[in-house]
Amino acid sequence: MKVYQLLGDIKLEFDDSHIKYSEESYHKELDLDSATAKIKYNVGDVEFTREHFASKPDQVLVTKFSTSKSGSLSFTVSLDSELHHNSRVSGQNQIIMEGSCPGKRIAPQMNSSGEQKGIQFCAILDLQISNDKGVIHVLDDKKFRVEGSDWAILLLTASSSFDGPFTNPEDSKKDPTTESLSKMKYAKSFSYDDIYARHLDDYQNLFHRVSLQLSKSSKTVLGKPILDEKVVSCQTNISQLGGDSAVPTSSRVNSFQHDEDPSFVELLFQYGRYLLIACSRPGTQVANLQGIWNNKVAPAWEYVFPSLFILSLAMNIFVKGK
Repeated sequence: MKVYQLLGDIKLEFDDSHIKYSEESYHKELDLDSATAKIKYNVGDVEFTREHFASKPDQVLVTKFSTSKSGSLSFTVSLDSELHHNSRVSGQNQIIMEGSCPGKRIAPQMNSSGEQKGIQFCAILDLQISNDKGVIHVLDDKKFRVEGSDWAILLLTASSSFDGPFTNPEDSKKDPTTESLSKMKYAKSFSYDDIYARHLDDYQNLFHRVSLQLSKSSKTVLGKPILDEKVVSCQTNISQLGGDSAVPTSSRVNSFQHDEDPSFVELLFQYGRYLLIACSRPGTQVANLQGIWNNKVAPAWEYVFPSLFILSLAMNIFVKGK
């Protein structure tokens, strides 16, 4: 059995002024209808916005930074990984990170012996800024420093030498760097708006296939609920959670135990569908326990299918009960 490994992190560093952002202005949301994460906050009189999405048709992660004041966007960006890796700047606007996974399963709290060759990987970060304002500086041949831009767009492509479950890592003929460069070249043939439109078309063709509306019960007869005629529609913006858009997610989770909230149930149902669409598509690996959501190099358990886990759990209960 094997486990998913973390590819790495996009590290963003802003100047100290961002520490003093307005807490009242901070807004974070995941829009399930568009599969887009958004963050907004104010520093002084300037509003900073970040938008993130992953495009299945173009195989690219996309982040867009924008501000309400021209020339006010400055930050440092780099790539990092907990796995063995090295990164370098390529040209004026790309960072290439190459590395490898351990050759065998690392037990928790133990180090790899490095005797075997593991899966090789590559990630490429492409940086684009406004044409009329802003400059890009190269730092230590590993980082970019953006100064005085109106906006910035990050594109990230990645590949590995994984060539199926029956091919040993050392036998793989796949070149992750070549594949990542090819993906980046293809993604850059489209504008940001085109990538976003293609992402929406792909995602919404799946997400819009199912809708759910639940009624709120206010009365019971012989212990059975009688449904109100009013039907609560499902709002798929996870920051709004259906119902009052001013109520944050944490508050609605806490209040659910004493306040029946059918729109919250609707949202949870749609959130589960969003996660499945995001983690498993035809031609990729099946959704499984932990899987791509794993945030540890050496997790507590391995690559397990939910059905097998549930079956083993049921068998364990049966044996104990007997």
